[in-house]
Amino acid sequence: MTKPVVRLRPHHFRCALGYEGKGYSPDFTRNMTEVVMGRLRAPGGGEVMIEVTGAADTLCAPCPRRRGTGCEAQAKIDALDMAHAGALRLAPGDRVTWGEAKRRIVERVAPGDLPRICAGCAWQAGGMCEAALTRLHADP
Repeated sequence: MTKPVVRLRPHHFRCALGYEGKGYSPDFTRNMTEVVMGRLRAPGGGEVMIEVTGAADTLCAPCPRRRGTGCEAQAKIDALDMAHAGALRLAPGDRVTWGEAKRRIVERVAPGDLPRICAGCAWQAGGMCEAALTRLHADP
């Protein structure tokens, strides 16, 4: 049986890359771990199909900040999504594999670019996304 497509907002491509087991709530963290560690980073994860969305996605499902198909911080999320969509040349409805997503990240997002495209993200200060981006560039 084929596993369902993972739906991701554009900025969640970077979140999946930098994820280290932390989240907004236990349910959110459990879901993020299942998707990122159990699918995208699991053996064969490069073949997982991702559909780009402009609304709440697979990772947002149990988020305590979700409000319907949006977020309590919608203006910030829209800005993050716009910056990431532009950098990765993605639009809602596009479908790419996780392997293709990582190739796009390597080709279009250099180490040091995250302060610009992730401006306003509370997780940026932790450095995990920059570290993951540096590792991806070292061993794509």
